[in-house]
Amino acid sequence: MKLGDLIWALVICGISALLIIPVTHEVFISLTLTHPYIMAFIKFAVLATAGELLAVRIVGGVWKKTTGMIYKAIVWGVIGMLIALMFVVFSAGVAGAAKAGILYIGEGVVCLFLSAFFTSGIMNLTFGPMFSLAHRICDTFIDMWAEDGTAPSFSRVLTSIDWLAFVRFIVLKMQPFFWVPAHTVVFMLPPEYRVLAAAYLSIALGAILSYGRRRQAA
Repeated sequence: MKLGDLIWALVICGISALLIIPVTHEVFISLTLTHPYIMAFIKFAVLATAGELLAVRIVGGVWKKTTGMIYKAIVWGVIGMLIALMFVVFSAGVAGAAKAGILYIGEGVVCLFLSAFFTSGIMNLTFGPMFSLAHRICDTFIDMWAEDGTAPSFSRVLTSIDWLAFVRFIVLKMQPFFWVPAHTVVFMLPPEYRVLAAAYLSIALGAILSYGRRRQAA
């Protein structure tokens, strides 16, 4: 294990420990409930960036900053804020549909699972692709700006994206087969933990994507 591996692991373990220690746990819950957008921004900016650094480490074998890392961290933070909003919107939507009698969610444990499943499924198959597209455009813009030193045009950013690969992998594979089951588990958690759990998932996603790129390169 390299020193960078140890530092990365200690940072993640340190963040996780703050959620276990009673005093800091209570502070975390209080801040999450009173400042949901700020906390969502911080969670995603830190944890999703850690996931991208891990992806670079897995693919390249070394620890190094990602291109435009600060700007991408800001984008991740904004994504966290949107996810905090969408989690509430889609949860309330499924609950409202069930109350209106147009969606069956059962009772007890079945209700917990079906509510989470429908919320995750509807969110990831509607909002999910658009969110992924916006994220891809932002990342591509940052990469091209960092490479050329000047801001690229919107049309140039769009034409540089591999749309076939995006649809095949992100829309048709990742959304239904990774995000729907993963967010089903997330929506079964208490509301105050959902955004944090989603941020942790970005670390796992980074590892999965980097593994795929490494196999493809091999």
